[in-house]
Amino acid sequence: MNSKPNYIDLFAGAGGLSEGFIKCGFNPVAHVEMNTEACETLKTRLAFHFHASRNSLPVYYSYLKNEITRDQLWESIPSYLIDSVINDEISGKTIENIFKQIDEKLDSKKVDLIIGGPPCQAYSLVGRSRDPNRMEGDKRNFLFRYYAQFLIRYNPKYFVFENVLGLLTAGNKKYLHEMILLFESIGYSVAEPTVLNAEEYGVLQRRRRVIIIGHRGKKKFNFPELETVVNNWETKKDLFFDLPKLKPGEELQIAKYTKPINEYLKKTETRNGVDFVTQHITRHHNERDLEIYSIAIDKWLNGKKRLKYNELPKRLQTHKNVLAFLDRYKVVDPTGHSHTVVAHISKDGHYYIYPDKKQVRSISVREAARIQSFPDDYFFEGGRTAAFKQIGNAVPPLMAAALAKTISQLLNGK
Repeated sequence: MNSKPNYIDLFAGAGGLSEGFIKCGFNPVAHVEMNTEACETLKTRLAFHFHASRNSLPVYYSYLKNEITRDQLWESIPSYLIDSVINDEISGKTIENIFKQIDEKLDSKKVDLIIGGPPCQAYSLVGRSRDPNRMEGDKRNFLFRYYAQFLIRYNPKYFVFENVLGLLTAGNKKYLHEMILLFESIGYSVAEPTVLNAEEYGVLQRRRRVIIIGHRGKKKFNFPELETVVNNWETKKDLFFDLPKLKPGEELQIAKYTKPINEYLKKTETRNGVDFVTQHITRHHNERDLEIYSIAIDKWLNGKKRLKYNELPKRLQTHKNVLAFLDRYKVVDPTGHSHTVVAHISKDGHYYIYPDKKQVRSISVREAARIQSFPDDYFFEGGRTAAFKQIGNAVPPLMAAALAKTISQLLNGK
């Protein structure tokens, strides 16, 4: 019998939320995720945690160095770990089969916690502004109802529901109200939805997320206090400083660090024991984009001003609309913290320009992962585009760990 608290991660993505809980001593019974590449990433990360627990990490590092195949890595760990990743969409058609798979993995174990948040497009302000129907008919608006079915089925002591700020106002607040009423009707006391700022937990990114925590029972439950940190670190000086320089389109699948470890990377365990880093790769850019990037970098480094699209020379403008969406190009703040990393980074790099005239390009996969607080040994499957998408959709592991530490204390009666 595993003494660690057991949890299920729904809409798990690449495992950013789960990473924080595993690091704080939780045991994942199952991850449910519809995206195949994200599921492959989850399996590879489970292999990391298994080998870390067995002092056999050289096996995992052999995979990162391309000395063994992914299949060989997965075969090096128990099959129940690989099978615990359920690659399926959560819907009315699939939920019973998902229950069946989880039941087989549970055996006699109980579920202490359910975590996760449905895809955020239906609640996001950007998604609503782009959709002519304001996402009103989008089925993703109601995925929380399936989340509730998992709560009914497995009756955990707590749940943690994560989503974007737009959840607070979507549908004139009707989705949030229905969600809370539903959770309360099935036996949970729900704390006031709370906005967490990732910067307060050591993440070098201005990222805010709505967290809803529920406790089984009718007793009034207040949102617990999380442990925060003073975050005076800087993106370029503390986060990017030891990564090799890149040219546009350059791909360093395996690279050596160029500088010794610093306080931030050590404290956050971003660098954790090996002398190489993977997936320091960036996309190609055409000459026009590189010229625009250079202008954007100049404006930001020499006055902290963002480039507006209608300020570009006419020869560089390709969009007819010069009145809306002027904020098309954005430089990562080198002396502060990055703006929010989102999944759109998988489509182009215009919103995540590296802050240096000597490296005119968008940020690399590894730099994006570091902004999200993923450790350097976290490997994203599926190639560059898939990796960017997984990173942009993720919960920062450092923020997740702060949540996990508090939930652990609650489970222990503290």
